[in-house]
Amino acid sequence: MTLLDKINSPDDLKQFSVEELECLCNEIRTLLIDVTSKNGGHLAPNLGVVELTIALHKVFNTPKDKIVWDVGHQAYVHKILTGRKEAFATLRQYKGLSGFPKRQESPHDAFGTGHASTSISAALGMAAARDLKGEKYNVIAVIGDGALTGGMALEGLNNAGDLQKKLIVILNDNEMSIAKNVGAMSEYLYRIRTDPTYSKLKYDAESLLKSIPTIGEQVAKTANRLKDSLKYFLVPGMLFEDLGFTYMGPIDGQDIKAVEDVLETAKAIDKPVLVHIITKKGKGYLPAEISPNKFHGTGAFDIATGKKIVVPNAPRTYTEVFSDTMLELAENDDNLVAITAAMPDGTGLAPFAKKYPKRFFDVGIAEQHAVTMAAGMACDGIKPYVAIYSTFLQRSYDQVLHDVCMQNLHVVFCLDRAGLVGDDGYTHHGVFDYSYLSMMPNMTIMAPKDENELRHMLYTSSKLRGPVAIRYPRGSGLGVECNNALNTFLPIGKGEILREGKDVSIWAIGSMVKTACEVAEILAGVGIDANVINARFVKPLDEELLTEMAEKTKCIVTIEENILAGGFGSSILQHLNKLDMLTNTKVINFAIPDIFVPQGATKLLLQDMHLDSESISAIIQEKFKSKVK
Repeated sequence: MTLLDKINSPDDLKQFSVEELECLCNEIRTLLIDVTSKNGGHLAPNLGVVELTIALHKVFNTPKDKIVWDVGHQAYVHKILTGRKEAFATLRQYKGLSGFPKRQESPHDAFGTGHASTSISAALGMAAARDLKGEKYNVIAVIGDGALTGGMALEGLNNAGDLQKKLIVILNDNEMSIAKNVGAMSEYLYRIRTDPTYSKLKYDAESLLKSIPTIGEQVAKTANRLKDSLKYFLVPGMLFEDLGFTYMGPIDGQDIKAVEDVLETAKAIDKPVLVHIITKKGKGYLPAEISPNKFHGTGAFDIATGKKIVVPNAPRTYTEVFSDTMLELAENDDNLVAITAAMPDGTGLAPFAKKYPKRFFDVGIAEQHAVTMAAGMACDGIKPYVAIYSTFLQRSYDQVLHDVCMQNLHVVFCLDRAGLVGDDGYTHHGVFDYSYLSMMPNMTIMAPKDENELRHMLYTSSKLRGPVAIRYPRGSGLGVECNNALNTFLPIGKGEILREGKDVSIWAIGSMVKTACEVAEILAGVGIDANVINARFVKPLDEELLTEMAEKTKCIVTIEENILAGGFGSSILQHLNKLDMLTNTKVINFAIPDIFVPQGATKLLLQDMHLDSESISAIIQEKFKSKVK
């Protein structure tokens, strides 16, 4: 029996020695590598926090004590230790474990996460609730150095320091390299600051100085200024100290005894504490240690070599096409710049950064800042292309509306991972963008039917004025040939007739155009003659063509990979209602229902929501049986 076999709850950790816990770390790392090699996932971050997670669960008692994981992509070890070990093989799979903390999944998941920089605010809220109710438990926020760049994290730190609630923030730093001499000095200063006799000595010294007649107050102030100057020079955590936190660290995050000791010390302090932990991303698996970025979020891979398992001869991805097209556009336009929020690889902008370093801006996990920075650039004639995953642009809603659209600035939003993204689940599906962008005045919204049309849309966006959003899906394109020349301008607000038909007019946008064509083929087999319209534009709609098709077929079908409320289909209904055409025109809207879609293979999720071609065609046939007869 392995040590991992003995773990059924966090309480089981308390019986193990340090040596046994170190062996348990190795067993957990083996399990992490095995499961993610099959299912994909965030391997490198989890390999780095094995010791930290074990120490957390040994020192604290969840679910009474609350651990809030920022982003949550590093919570796999937490899941294994909190009763989900047997189900761990289902990680990120259809109807399996979520890849992120989820309150509905376990009482040990204190807060559902998936986006960055939320942990400190959530943990502070829990600490405030605890004190209001007169209860006693610990609240711990675990945040990475990347997530700490988010404005919300800094807002949380500021408020936490002001409220002085008992709260522990663990800064999981997996980027900074600390030299031995700095670490030794920090450890020495940490012992001084956390020793109760130090606080008493400081208080007594200040009291003594202030008691000196006439000059006492001034001498005390001078001493404090000198003390602070020396601390700024010597103490690496003075920023956190000034915000009202007791700073501890940096601590070697792979030394399980050291982490356990510092957590025990932090637990005894009745004010905000920040524990600075240094971890190694990818620890224990050489390919991930060498290339932590590649294994931050990975698909299936071969354990022996670390090479990703790919579909042979798969078409180029939309991200790759975007990447190449951006290089072409930049070559002919010196004013074109690219902005991303900590995702140069994921958005495909790494080649752009390499070729045009002065025209590339990675702002860190700070989407709000990215958007308003782009707005500032656009004010002075620069053409910013802001590449952000659809789900993360939600974090910048006010900036897009207020700073870009309200001023009608030419900022192009390139929304990767739009629609369903599969295994990452409900926090990462980009299924709200049509809805929240459509209501913004001045916004133009496009979605390509294939990778070649994405090129045309990017070129078209470079010739426009005002805000533009182009949304495209995750993964491979359709394998169509891309035109060599980048010079096709798409008429704004004009759709494309892909198939003629007299009975039904199917209007599809983006990723669902291919599905619409399949539906038309199925319907043709049962005697329903359907035309297919590639809408291209969610806003502005091709109102002229829509009116014509509604009059011709008396039946409009809309298909989109977006929520029904406020989306593409809603815009079509609004137009037909405005013309008072809904009395004589039947409309069927196919979209994502009013739910948060779980994780799973996109094909299975689409079937569940009746958005696959077979389901759509069956529903159309059922609703219009009488018409066919």
